Amino acid sequence: MTLRFISGFAAVTLAVCGLSAPAALAKPMGGASAVKMIDTDNDGTVDMKEVEAVASATFDRLEKDADGTLDARELKGRLSQAGVKRADPDSDGTLDKKEYLAAVGERFKMADPDNDGTLDAKELNSKAGKALIALIK
Repeated sequence: MTLRFISGFAAVTLAVCGLSAPAALAKPMGGASAVKMIDTDNDGTVDMKEVEAVASATFDRLEKDADGTLDARELKGRLSQAGVKRADPDSDGTLDKKEYLAAVGERFKMADPDNDGTLDAKELNSKAGKALIALIK
């Protein structure tokens, strides 16, 4: 009974935060690891161009049914139901690549509080940075 309550409480807490359980409970990638994975010019930071390249490849990898969109099943918890709704201006319940990349761009901006157009390991370790990583890994 206690475990069921805790699990339910965790799910409600995650939902309130706009996260789904699979994405939030998956082992997070650290900021330094993310920089190493994304930073193609090896300057110690990642810019939007580098993030978009990884996000585009992630979209292509997730898009299994060849319809050009990602549905909730294909997103595998990277966005909550509310997150999908926010990222879906045409309200068709799926994200095409343009919508997906726009959601990535929004998360990038949220993770870049100094507005310098780059993210370092510290910024990627922030709550907003982790949300970005969860979307593109």
